[in-house]
Amino acid sequence: MNRKKTALSVAAGGTAIGVVGLILIATPAGADETPPALPAISAEALVQSVLTTDVPALSGAVELRNNIGLPIPGLPQSSPGEAIAHVYADGSGRGRLAVQERGGEHTVVRDGQTTWLWSSADRTVVKYTGSVDHADKADAADKMADPATAARDLVGLMQRDSTISVDGTAKVADRPVYQLVLTPKPTERTLLREIRVSVDSETRLPLRLDVMANGQADPALRVGFTEFSTGPQNPSLFSFTPPAGAKITEFGDQDKPTEAQRNQFIDGLDAKVVGEGWDTVLTGKIPADLVKNSGTPQREGKAGKADVNPLGMLKQLGKEVSGPFGTGYVISTKVGTALVTTDGRVAIGAVPQQVLVDALGQK
Repeated sequence: MNRKKTALSVAAGGTAIGVVGLILIATPAGADETPPALPAISAEALVQSVLTTDVPALSGAVELRNNIGLPIPGLPQSSPGEAIAHVYADGSGRGRLAVQERGGEHTVVRDGQTTWLWSSADRTVVKYTGSVDHADKADAADKMADPATAARDLVGLMQRDSTISVDGTAKVADRPVYQLVLTPKPTERTLLREIRVSVDSETRLPLRLDVMANGQADPALRVGFTEFSTGPQNPSLFSFTPPAGAKITEFGDQDKPTEAQRNQFIDGLDAKVVGEGWDTVLTGKIPADLVKNSGTPQREGKAGKADVNPLGMLKQLGKEVSGPFGTGYVISTKVGTALVTTDGRVAIGAVPQQVLVDALGQK
């Protein structure tokens, strides 16, 4: 496994599709439920079963709870009991994900050799034909069509730098699960205390991910199924016809990007990964035109939309700091830190501020 590329894939969200696709797992059981009795299993055997399991035909409804402490644009938020996404898979690589977003729905359909991304809000369609790993967005779409892939990647990525244990059992979406816990080794510099993955006892699919931060009793981030079932699905779910009048953009294997292009944020932030494991940092640079306009007040742009003023927003949300990087602003949350310099350099990670400073100093 290429750990840095996987880390970049896990980090490169920024949209509802990206975020949900990276942590598509399940909701916790109620505190008053009696843990189910399941056969004992070692942490090593449970990890191996997660990494090698096949995804059956399934359907499910997903909710997402964000308790990070900072609003994140593009990250949907469920009300109690409300689903923000519905997931379907046919057990042979075809899948569908529908994410509810403000003003519409974002749908991803994987029908075999073609991946479709449909946004009802702006009536746009992106079509990827051929192998899905030739573009970052197509790769994210493929992960979402297979709801176990993201969690398997996470476990595979983090196991070398973690102490792994099985901490009892629980119920998730009315299904008995094992509690797999990944704790950072002492050498890891991170704000996170543990990642808790609930693994379905029958299918061995990950059905829950709780991100726990130091000093916090409740999960900082939780995504999960409120409903989950296995069995044959309607084949029509895995086909897509662009609506009349939709704007369609097509990509194929002949459009395979260069290595430099693959290491870019979807939204144009030129990015690279520094470090590995729990103290991985994503660094990049805000596009020059945005930095140039950041000294001016936010103003109305085309179609009445406000122009983005990133540094202006940081002055309101962050704390001004200085160091070897020059001057900038830092935003700290329960699970991570973001540092943006006044010349547009960016470092983000689930780490203390000094780790970001060190990452910016690396060439």
